[in-house]
Amino acid sequence: MSGHDGDHRRVPPPQGTYAGLPVDWRRPSLARARARLWNPGDPRVLTPKSFGWGWAINFYWLAHPVRLARGRRAC
Repeated sequence: MSGHDGDHRRVPPPQGTYAGLPVDWRRPSLARARARLWNPGDPRVLTPKSFGWGWAINFYWLAHPVRLARGRRAC
């Protein structure tokens, strides 16, 4: 596997949840951080953190709010 063919769009699931929040204590990786912090393929603005407990922001949607609004209208 090359690891570059659309893997950045696949959002790895968190390890589990605690008190209703996602938890992921695996060693942080660049691929997981990128999939959660800058991912146009994930429609969520809030994604599970790549390391730790809680939520992170998918900054792609903050940089492209018009695309987010268009995508939500299409649903």
